[in-house]
Amino acid sequence: MGMPKREEYRLRPLQESDLEQLLEWRNSDRIRANMYSDHIITMDEHRKWFENNSKNESVIYKIFEFQERPVGVANVVQIDTHNEKCSWAFYLGDTNVPRGSGAVMEFIFLEYIFEVLKIRKLCCEVFAFNVSTIKLHKKFGFIEEGCFKRHILKNDKYEDVVSMALFSDEWIIKKSQIETICFGSN
Repeated sequence: MGMPKREEYRLRPLQESDLEQLLEWRNSDRIRANMYSDHIITMDEHRKWFENNSKNESVIYKIFEFQERPVGVANVVQIDTHNEKCSWAFYLGDTNVPRGSGAVMEFIFLEYIFEVLKIRKLCCEVFAFNVSTIKLHKKFGFIEEGCFKRHILKNDKYEDVVSMALFSDEWIIKKSQIETICFGSN
């Protein structure tokens, strides 16, 4: 299989009809391993979460699709229009996708954050043990801003969390280079 084709991917708003699929992904061991809250979520909790987020203007959830099939979810939270910053997170729920789909998802969502939402600074927190995600973010121009030592209790141990950020001016400089990494040169 060659490079992913951009037209095979898209973001769309999270809808109520996505909730069962989203809950299945979110409760999987693979996803919970990298989440702050890692208990098994009930459908009731999940529906309440959806209803609360539907009314919250500082939160946006998007479903990431490959060939019109939902394969992941991305969000921006803590949208601060005064300081033009927010935090984000995303994951591929379905691993039955072409190699490089995670990077494509990051690229398409960054484009949305910086070019549609006009965010100046994008922040995220990643468990220090999640080396592959930290590496991926760095490839996209994220810098480590700090480390919260023994920050989150996970599997009976307090884990370190790396604080990372990407600025819109850095994104603009790196965008075409990253696009080539994701999709090849056309």
